[in-house]
Amino acid sequence: MSSEWEVSELGKEAINASRPFSFKERPNVIFVNTGDVLGGKFLHSNISESKGLPGQAKKALRKNDILLTEIRPGNGRYAYVDFDVPNYVVSTKFMVIESLGRVSPKFLYHALTNQAALNEFQRIAESRSGTFPQITFDSISHFPVSIPPKEEQEHLVKFLDALDDRITLLRETNATLEAIAQAIFKSWFVDFDPVRAKMEGRTPEGMDEATAALFPDSFEESELGPVPKGWRVAPLDSAADFLNGLALQKFPAESEDDWLPVIKIAQLRKGDTAGADRASTSIKPEYIVQNGDVLFSWSGSLEVEIWCGGAGALNQHLFKVSSADFPKWFYFFWTRQHLPHFQQIAASKATTMGHIQRKHLTEAKVITPTEAVMGVANDILGPLLGQMINNALQAQTLANLRGTLLPRLISGKLRLPEAENAIAEAIA
Repeated sequence: MSSEWEVSELGKEAINASRPFSFKERPNVIFVNTGDVLGGKFLHSNISESKGLPGQAKKALRKNDILLTEIRPGNGRYAYVDFDVPNYVVSTKFMVIESLGRVSPKFLYHALTNQAALNEFQRIAESRSGTFPQITFDSISHFPVSIPPKEEQEHLVKFLDALDDRITLLRETNATLEAIAQAIFKSWFVDFDPVRAKMEGRTPEGMDEATAALFPDSFEESELGPVPKGWRVAPLDSAADFLNGLALQKFPAESEDDWLPVIKIAQLRKGDTAGADRASTSIKPEYIVQNGDVLFSWSGSLEVEIWCGGAGALNQHLFKVSSADFPKWFYFFWTRQHLPHFQQIAASKATTMGHIQRKHLTEAKVITPTEAVMGVANDILGPLLGQMINNALQAQTLANLRGTLLPRLISGKLRLPEAENAIAEAIA
Protein backbone atom coordinates (compact mmCIF):
# COMPACT_ATOMS: atom_id res chain seq x y z
CA MET A 1 0.00 0.00 0.00
CA SER A 2 1.21 3.50 -0.78
CA SER A 3 2.97 5.30 2.07
CA GLU A 4 0.63 8.24 1.41
CA TRP A 5 -2.39 6.18 2.47
CA GLU A 6 -3.39 6.40 6.11
CA VAL A 7 -5.43 3.67 7.78
CA SER A 8 -8.08 4.90 10.18
CA GLU A 9 -11.29 3.51 11.67
CA LEU A 10 -14.90 4.01 10.64
CA GLY A 11 -15.86 5.53 13.98
CA LYS A 12 -13.19 8.23 13.58
CA GLU A 13 -14.18 9.16 10.02
CA ALA A 14 -17.98 9.02 10.09
CA ILE A 15 -21.03 9.14 12.34
CA ASN A 16 -24.34 7.35 12.42
CA ALA A 17 -26.49 10.42 11.86
CA SER A 18 -29.74 10.67 13.78
CA ARG A 19 -31.39 13.85 12.53
CA PRO A 20 -34.75 15.01 13.89
CA PHE A 21 -37.47 15.08 11.27
CA SER A 22 -40.17 17.72 11.38
CA PHE A 23 -43.34 16.32 9.82
CA LYS A 24 -45.09 19.68 10.09
CA GLU A 25 -42.50 21.37 7.89
CA ARG A 26 -42.45 18.52 5.33
CA PRO A 27 -45.99 17.33 4.64
CA ASN A 28 -45.24 15.13 1.60
CA VAL A 29 -43.06 12.58 3.32
CA ILE A 30 -41.56 9.57 1.54
CA PHE A 31 -40.71 6.70 3.87
CA VAL A 32 -37.81 4.40 2.98
CA ASN A 33 -37.79 0.97 4.59
CA THR A 34 -35.13 -1.71 4.24
CA GLY A 35 -37.05 -3.35 1.40
CA ASP A 36 -36.83 -0.14 -0.64
CA VAL A 37 -33.10 -0.35 -1.35
CA LEU A 38 -30.99 -3.13 -2.81
CA GLY A 39 -27.47 -3.41 -4.10
CA GLY A 40 -26.77 0.30 -3.96
CA LYS A 41 -29.98 1.45 -5.65
CA PHE A 42 -33.22 2.97 -4.47
CA LEU A 43 -36.15 0.94 -5.69
CA HIS A 44 -38.21 4.01 -6.44
CA SER A 45 -41.19 2.00 -7.61
CA ASN A 46 -41.49 0.57 -4.11
CA ILE A 47 -41.18 3.88 -2.25
CA SER A 48 -44.48 5.58 -1.62
CA GLU A 49 -45.55 8.79 0.02
CA SER A 50 -46.48 7.95 3.55
CA LYS A 51 -50.06 7.75 4.73
CA GLY A 52 -49.66 7.26 8.42
CA LEU A 53 -45.95 6.76 9.01
CA PRO A 54 -44.80 3.77 11.07
CA GLY A 55 -43.04 4.30 14.37
CA GLN A 56 -39.58 3.53 12.95
CA ALA A 57 -39.79 6.49 10.52
CA LYS A 58 -37.48 8.82 12.44
CA LYS A 59 -34.27 9.50 10.51
CA ALA A 60 -34.07 12.33 7.98
CA LEU A 61 -31.89 11.86 4.91
CA ARG A 62 -29.44 14.18 3.17
CA LYS A 63 -27.61 13.96 -0.11
CA ASN A 64 -24.37 11.93 0.15
CA ASP A 65 -25.63 9.79 3.04
CA ILE A 66 -24.84 6.07 3.07
CA LEU A 67 -27.65 3.72 4.03
CA LEU A 68 -26.70 0.35 5.49
CA THR A 69 -29.17 -2.01 7.11
CA GLU A 70 -28.45 -3.12 10.67
CA ILE A 71 -30.31 -6.43 10.26
CA ARG A 72 -28.62 -9.09 8.14
CA PRO A 73 -26.08 -6.65 6.67
CA GLY A 74 -24.95 -9.21 4.12
CA ASN A 75 -28.28 -9.21 2.31
CA GLY A 76 -27.49 -6.25 0.04
CA ARG A 77 -29.82 -3.69 1.62
CA TYR A 78 -27.65 -0.62 1.19
CA ALA A 79 -27.63 2.49 -0.97
CA TYR A 80 -25.89 5.79 -1.63
CA VAL A 81 -28.00 8.97 -1.64
CA ASP A 82 -26.89 10.71 -4.83
CA PHE A 83 -29.94 12.95 -5.21
CA ASP A 84 -31.70 15.65 -3.19
CA VAL A 85 -33.95 14.15 -0.52
CA PRO A 86 -35.65 17.04 1.31
CA ASN A 87 -38.70 14.97 2.25
CA TYR A 88 -37.24 11.48 2.75
CA VAL A 89 -37.33 9.76 6.13
CA VAL A 90 -35.83 6.32 6.71
CA SER A 91 -36.39 3.43 9.06
CA THR A 92 -34.48 3.15 12.32
CA LYS A 93 -33.38 -0.25 10.98
CA PHE A 94 -30.88 1.67 8.84
CA MET A 95 -27.59 3.21 9.80
CA VAL A 96 -27.40 6.62 8.14
CA ILE A 97 -23.64 7.01 7.79
CA GLU A 98 -22.28 10.52 7.25
CA SER A 99 -18.64 11.18 6.46
CA LEU A 100 -16.88 13.70 8.70
CA GLY A 101 -14.91 15.08 5.77
CA ARG A 102 -11.55 13.43 5.40
CA VAL A 103 -13.04 10.58 3.38
CA SER A 104 -15.12 11.29 0.31
CA PRO A 105 -18.68 10.06 1.00
CA LYS A 106 -18.71 8.02 -2.20
CA PHE A 107 -15.29 6.53 -1.47
CA LEU A 108 -16.50 5.60 2.01
CA TYR A 109 -19.60 4.06 0.47
CA HIS A 110 -17.43 1.78 -1.70
CA ALA A 111 -15.28 0.93 1.34
CA LEU A 112 -18.32 -0.18 3.34
CA THR A 113 -20.39 -1.96 0.70
CA ASN A 114 -17.92 -4.11 -1.20
CA GLN A 115 -18.48 -7.83 -0.70
CA ALA A 116 -15.49 -8.30 1.61
CA ALA A 117 -16.78 -5.56 3.95
CA LEU A 118 -20.33 -6.91 3.87
CA ASN A 119 -19.05 -10.40 4.67
CA GLU A 120 -17.22 -9.01 7.70
CA PHE A 121 -20.30 -7.11 8.88
CA GLN A 122 -22.37 -10.27 8.50
CA ARG A 123 -19.79 -12.20 10.54
CA ILE A 124 -19.99 -9.58 13.29
CA ALA A 125 -23.79 -9.70 13.18
CA GLU A 126 -23.85 -13.48 13.52
CA SER A 127 -21.42 -13.38 16.44
CA ARG A 128 -23.78 -11.21 18.46
CA SER A 129 -26.65 -12.65 20.47
CA GLY A 130 -30.21 -11.99 19.37
CA THR A 131 -33.04 -13.32 17.24
CA PHE A 132 -31.69 -11.83 14.00
CA PRO A 133 -28.08 -11.27 12.88
CA GLN A 134 -27.68 -7.56 13.58
CA ILE A 135 -24.96 -4.93 13.79
CA THR A 136 -24.80 -1.50 15.34
CA PHE A 137 -22.57 1.39 14.38
CA ASP A 138 -20.59 0.82 17.58
CA SER A 139 -20.02 -2.83 16.67
CA ILE A 140 -18.35 -1.84 13.37
CA SER A 141 -16.77 1.44 14.55
CA HIS A 142 -13.30 -0.14 14.51
CA PHE A 143 -13.67 -1.33 10.91
CA PRO A 144 -10.47 -0.19 9.10
CA VAL A 145 -10.85 2.58 6.53
CA SER A 146 -7.98 3.47 4.21
CA ILE A 147 -7.60 7.17 3.43
CA PRO A 148 -5.74 8.01 0.22
CA PRO A 149 -5.08 11.62 -0.77
CA LYS A 150 -8.24 13.46 -1.85
CA GLU A 151 -7.24 13.55 -5.50
CA GLU A 152 -6.70 9.80 -5.53
CA GLN A 153 -10.05 9.26 -3.83
CA GLU A 154 -11.69 11.22 -6.62
CA HIS A 155 -9.93 9.20 -9.34
CA LEU A 156 -10.93 5.91 -7.73
CA VAL A 157 -14.55 6.99 -7.34
CA LYS A 158 -14.66 8.15 -10.97
CA PHE A 159 -13.30 4.78 -12.13
CA LEU A 160 -15.77 2.79 -10.01
CA ASP A 161 -18.71 4.97 -11.03
CA ALA A 162 -17.83 4.52 -14.71
CA LEU A 163 -17.68 0.76 -14.20
CA ASP A 164 -21.04 0.78 -12.43
CA ASP A 165 -22.50 2.90 -15.24
CA ARG A 166 -21.28 0.39 -17.82
CA ILE A 167 -22.88 -2.50 -15.93
CA THR A 168 -26.11 -0.51 -15.55
CA LEU A 169 -26.15 0.36 -19.26
CA LEU A 170 -25.79 -3.28 -20.24
CA ARG A 171 -28.68 -4.23 -17.97
CA GLU A 172 -30.85 -1.37 -19.17
CA THR A 173 -30.10 -2.31 -22.78
CA ASN A 174 -31.21 -5.85 -21.98
CA ALA A 175 -34.45 -4.57 -20.49
CA THR A 176 -35.10 -2.72 -23.77
CA LEU A 177 -34.21 -5.74 -25.92
CA GLU A 178 -36.45 -7.97 -23.85
CA ALA A 179 -39.33 -5.52 -24.14
CA ILE A 180 -38.94 -5.46 -27.92
CA ALA A 181 -38.76 -9.26 -28.17
CA GLN A 182 -41.70 -9.68 -25.81
CA ALA A 183 -43.79 -7.21 -27.84
CA ILE A 184 -43.09 -9.07 -31.11
CA PHE A 185 -43.84 -12.44 -29.52
CA LYS A 186 -47.13 -11.25 -28.02
CA SER A 187 -48.20 -9.52 -31.25
CA TRP A 188 -47.55 -12.57 -33.41
CA PHE A 189 -48.38 -15.52 -31.16
CA VAL A 190 -50.82 -14.24 -28.54
CA ASP A 191 -52.76 -11.36 -30.12
CA PHE A 192 -52.33 -12.60 -33.75
CA ASP A 193 -52.02 -9.03 -35.02
CA PRO A 194 -50.64 -9.99 -38.49
CA VAL A 195 -53.55 -12.40 -39.07
CA ARG A 196 -56.14 -9.84 -37.97
CA ALA A 197 -54.58 -7.21 -40.23
CA LYS A 198 -54.74 -9.53 -43.27
CA MET A 199 -58.37 -10.40 -42.48
CA GLU A 200 -59.16 -6.68 -42.61
CA GLY A 201 -57.26 -6.21 -45.87
CA ARG A 202 -54.40 -4.33 -44.23
CA THR A 203 -50.66 -4.95 -44.48
CA PRO A 204 -49.38 -6.08 -41.06
CA GLU A 205 -47.61 -3.19 -39.37
CA GLY A 206 -43.82 -3.13 -39.67
CA MET A 207 -43.73 -6.25 -41.84
CA ASP A 208 -42.54 -6.73 -45.43
CA GLU A 209 -44.71 -8.49 -48.02
CA ALA A 210 -42.70 -11.72 -48.00
CA THR A 211 -43.08 -12.10 -44.23
CA ALA A 212 -46.73 -11.09 -44.26
CA ALA A 213 -47.45 -13.75 -46.89
CA LEU A 214 -46.41 -16.46 -44.44
CA PHE A 215 -49.27 -15.65 -42.05
CA PRO A 216 -52.79 -16.99 -42.68
CA ASP A 217 -55.65 -14.58 -43.31
CA SER A 218 -58.29 -16.45 -41.31
CA PHE A 219 -58.93 -18.26 -38.01
CA GLU A 220 -60.21 -21.69 -37.09
CA GLU A 221 -61.77 -22.97 -33.88
CA SER A 222 -59.68 -24.69 -31.21
CA GLU A 223 -59.99 -25.63 -27.54
CA LEU A 224 -58.78 -22.08 -26.80
CA GLY A 225 -61.16 -20.44 -29.24
CA PRO A 226 -60.17 -18.98 -32.62
CA VAL A 227 -56.50 -19.47 -33.58
CA PRO A 228 -54.77 -18.77 -36.91
CA LYS A 229 -55.66 -21.35 -39.54
CA GLY A 230 -53.09 -24.14 -39.71
CA TRP A 231 -51.60 -23.40 -36.30
CA ARG A 232 -51.96 -25.91 -33.50
CA VAL A 233 -52.59 -25.82 -29.76
CA ALA A 234 -50.45 -27.96 -27.45
CA PRO A 235 -49.62 -28.24 -23.73
CA LEU A 236 -46.73 -26.13 -22.47
CA ASP A 237 -44.92 -29.23 -21.23
CA SER A 238 -45.02 -30.72 -24.74
CA ALA A 239 -43.03 -27.75 -26.07
CA ALA A 240 -40.29 -28.05 -23.45
CA ASP A 241 -38.91 -30.35 -20.78
CA PHE A 242 -39.23 -29.11 -17.19
CA LEU A 243 -36.49 -30.78 -15.14
CA ASN A 244 -36.99 -30.39 -11.39
CA GLY A 245 -33.86 -29.87 -9.30
CA LEU A 246 -32.36 -32.11 -6.65
CA ALA A 247 -32.47 -32.00 -2.87
CA LEU A 248 -28.83 -30.95 -2.92
CA GLN A 249 -28.27 -31.29 0.81
CA LYS A 250 -28.00 -35.00 -0.07
CA PHE A 251 -25.11 -34.22 -2.43
CA PRO A 252 -22.60 -32.19 -0.38
CA ALA A 253 -19.31 -30.98 -1.81
CA GLU A 254 -16.64 -33.65 -1.56
CA SER A 255 -13.69 -31.28 -1.17
CA GLU A 256 -12.80 -27.62 -0.67
CA ASP A 257 -11.42 -27.38 -4.19
CA ASP A 258 -14.01 -29.27 -6.23
CA TRP A 259 -17.62 -28.13 -5.86
CA LEU A 260 -20.55 -26.46 -7.57
CA PRO A 261 -22.50 -23.52 -6.13
CA VAL A 262 -26.09 -24.43 -5.36
CA ILE A 263 -28.60 -22.41 -7.39
CA LYS A 264 -31.69 -21.86 -5.27
CA ILE A 265 -34.52 -19.37 -5.66
CA ALA A 266 -32.43 -16.72 -3.90
CA GLN A 267 -29.61 -17.12 -6.42
CA LEU A 268 -32.04 -16.97 -9.32
CA ARG A 269 -33.51 -13.73 -8.02
CA LYS A 270 -30.17 -11.96 -7.64
CA GLY A 271 -28.50 -13.54 -10.67
CA ASP A 272 -25.30 -14.82 -9.08
CA THR A 273 -24.00 -17.46 -6.69
CA ALA A 274 -22.11 -15.28 -4.20
CA GLY A 275 -22.42 -16.90 -0.79
CA ALA A 276 -24.26 -19.95 -2.17
CA ASP A 277 -24.14 -23.41 -0.60
CA ARG A 278 -21.84 -25.99 -2.14
CA ALA A 279 -22.73 -29.25 -3.85
CA SER A 280 -20.88 -32.21 -5.32
CA THR A 281 -19.63 -32.03 -8.90
CA SER A 282 -20.61 -35.71 -9.28
CA ILE A 283 -24.31 -35.03 -9.80
CA LYS A 284 -25.78 -36.06 -13.15
CA PRO A 285 -24.84 -33.62 -15.93
CA GLU A 286 -28.46 -32.69 -16.64
CA TYR A 287 -28.68 -31.13 -13.15
CA ILE A 288 -25.73 -28.81 -13.82
CA VAL A 289 -26.89 -25.33 -14.87
CA GLN A 290 -24.90 -23.45 -17.48
CA ASN A 291 -25.03 -19.86 -18.68
CA GLY A 292 -27.97 -19.36 -21.04
CA ASP A 293 -30.21 -21.98 -19.42
CA VAL A 294 -33.83 -21.05 -18.74
CA LEU A 295 -34.73 -21.47 -15.06
CA PHE A 296 -38.22 -21.40 -13.61
CA SER A 297 -38.85 -21.25 -9.86
CA TRP A 298 -42.16 -23.04 -9.38
CA SER A 299 -42.40 -22.57 -5.60
CA GLY A 300 -42.31 -19.53 -3.36
CA SER A 301 -41.32 -16.62 -5.59
CA LEU A 302 -42.33 -17.77 -9.08
CA GLU A 303 -39.97 -16.34 -11.69
CA VAL A 304 -38.67 -17.28 -15.13
CA GLU A 305 -35.18 -16.08 -16.05
CA ILE A 306 -32.30 -16.86 -18.37
CA TRP A 307 -29.43 -17.76 -16.07
CA CYS A 308 -26.10 -16.01 -16.66
CA GLY A 309 -24.48 -16.42 -13.25
CA GLY A 310 -22.05 -19.22 -14.07
CA ALA A 311 -22.15 -23.00 -13.70
CA GLY A 312 -24.04 -24.36 -10.71
CA ALA A 313 -26.16 -27.19 -9.35
CA LEU A 314 -29.94 -27.13 -9.85
CA ASN A 315 -31.73 -27.18 -6.51
CA GLN A 316 -35.24 -28.46 -5.86
CA HIS A 317 -38.09 -25.99 -6.42
CA LEU A 318 -36.43 -24.92 -9.68
CA PHE A 319 -37.10 -26.25 -13.17
CA LYS A 320 -34.42 -26.20 -15.83
CA VAL A 321 -36.42 -25.66 -19.02
CA SER A 322 -35.11 -26.97 -22.33
CA SER A 323 -36.33 -28.37 -25.63
CA ALA A 324 -34.98 -30.51 -28.42
CA ASP A 325 -37.73 -29.36 -30.78
CA PHE A 326 -38.25 -25.64 -30.23
CA PRO A 327 -35.90 -22.62 -30.02
CA LYS A 328 -35.16 -21.10 -26.66
CA TRP A 329 -37.12 -17.88 -27.26
CA PHE A 330 -40.26 -19.92 -27.96
CA TYR A 331 -40.44 -21.82 -24.67
CA PHE A 332 -38.96 -18.92 -22.68
CA PHE A 333 -41.61 -16.43 -23.76
CA TRP A 334 -44.45 -18.96 -23.58
CA THR A 335 -43.48 -19.83 -20.00
CA ARG A 336 -43.28 -16.12 -19.24
CA GLN A 337 -46.71 -15.65 -20.87
CA HIS A 338 -48.25 -18.08 -18.39
CA LEU A 339 -46.29 -16.80 -15.38
CA PRO A 340 -49.00 -14.42 -14.05
CA HIS A 341 -51.50 -17.30 -14.04
CA PHE A 342 -49.00 -19.60 -12.34
CA GLN A 343 -48.37 -16.91 -9.72
CA GLN A 344 -52.11 -16.66 -9.07
CA ILE A 345 -52.31 -20.43 -8.57
CA ALA A 346 -49.39 -20.34 -6.12
CA ALA A 347 -50.83 -17.38 -4.23
CA SER A 348 -54.12 -19.27 -3.74
CA LYS A 349 -52.39 -22.12 -1.91
CA ALA A 350 -53.09 -22.13 1.82
CA THR A 351 -49.42 -22.64 2.63
CA THR A 352 -46.41 -20.48 3.38
CA MET A 353 -44.74 -21.69 0.16
CA GLY A 354 -47.29 -21.43 -2.64
CA HIS A 355 -46.43 -23.49 -5.69
CA ILE A 356 -47.72 -24.99 -8.90
CA GLN A 357 -47.93 -28.65 -9.89
CA ARG A 358 -46.96 -30.41 -13.10
CA LYS A 359 -50.60 -30.65 -14.11
CA HIS A 360 -50.62 -26.87 -14.40
CA LEU A 361 -47.86 -27.09 -17.03
CA THR A 362 -50.07 -29.45 -19.01
CA GLU A 363 -53.14 -27.26 -18.60
CA ALA A 364 -51.20 -24.22 -19.86
CA LYS A 365 -51.27 -24.11 -23.66
CA VAL A 366 -48.93 -22.89 -26.36
CA ILE A 367 -49.89 -22.05 -29.93
CA THR A 368 -47.43 -23.36 -32.48
CA PRO A 369 -47.29 -21.66 -35.91
CA THR A 370 -46.32 -23.18 -39.22
CA GLU A 371 -42.68 -23.99 -39.87
CA ALA A 372 -42.41 -20.98 -42.19
CA VAL A 373 -43.63 -18.53 -39.55
CA MET A 374 -41.49 -20.21 -36.90
CA GLY A 375 -38.47 -19.81 -39.13
CA VAL A 376 -38.93 -16.08 -39.75
CA ALA A 377 -39.68 -15.52 -36.05
CA ASN A 378 -36.50 -17.38 -35.17
CA ASP A 379 -34.52 -15.10 -37.49
CA ILE A 380 -35.77 -12.09 -35.51
CA LEU A 381 -36.18 -13.30 -31.93
CA GLY A 382 -33.20 -15.67 -31.86
CA PRO A 383 -30.59 -12.92 -32.32
CA LEU A 384 -32.42 -10.64 -29.86
CA LEU A 385 -32.27 -13.35 -27.19
CA GLY A 386 -28.66 -14.07 -28.07
CA GLN A 387 -27.71 -10.42 -27.62
CA MET A 388 -29.53 -10.36 -24.27
CA ILE A 389 -27.49 -13.34 -23.09
CA ASN A 390 -24.22 -11.81 -24.32
CA ASN A 391 -24.99 -8.52 -22.56
CA ALA A 392 -25.93 -10.31 -19.35
CA LEU A 393 -22.72 -12.32 -19.42
CA GLN A 394 -20.62 -9.22 -19.98
CA ALA A 395 -22.43 -7.41 -17.15
CA GLN A 396 -21.83 -10.40 -14.88
CA THR A 397 -18.16 -10.55 -15.86
CA LEU A 398 -17.73 -6.87 -15.05
CA ALA A 399 -19.67 -7.22 -11.78
CA ASN A 400 -17.51 -10.18 -10.72
CA LEU A 401 -14.35 -8.32 -11.65
CA ARG A 402 -15.55 -5.26 -9.77
CA GLY A 403 -16.14 -7.41 -6.70
CA THR A 404 -12.61 -8.81 -6.96
CA LEU A 405 -10.85 -5.51 -7.64
CA LEU A 406 -12.76 -3.17 -5.34
CA PRO A 407 -11.46 -4.34 -1.92
CA ARG A 408 -7.88 -4.21 -3.20
CA LEU A 409 -8.39 -0.80 -4.81
CA ILE A 410 -9.82 0.91 -1.74
CA SER A 411 -7.16 -0.58 0.51
CA GLY A 412 -4.34 0.57 -1.77
CA LYS A 413 -3.13 -2.96 -2.52
CA LEU A 414 -3.99 -2.49 -6.20
CA ARG A 415 -3.17 0.62 -8.18
CA LEU A 416 -5.70 2.20 -10.51
CA PRO A 417 -3.78 1.59 -13.80
CA GLU A 418 -3.67 -2.14 -13.03
CA ALA A 419 -7.43 -2.19 -12.43
CA GLU A 420 -8.07 -0.30 -15.67
CA ASN A 421 -5.97 -2.83 -17.58
CA ALA A 422 -7.91 -5.72 -16.03
CA ILE A 423 -11.22 -4.21 -17.10
CA ALA A 424 -9.93 -3.50 -20.63
CA GLU A 425 -8.86 -7.14 -20.99
CA ALA A 426 -12.21 -8.40 -19.73
CA ILE A 427 -14.23 -6.49 -22.31
CA ALA A 428 -11.80 -6.83 -25.21
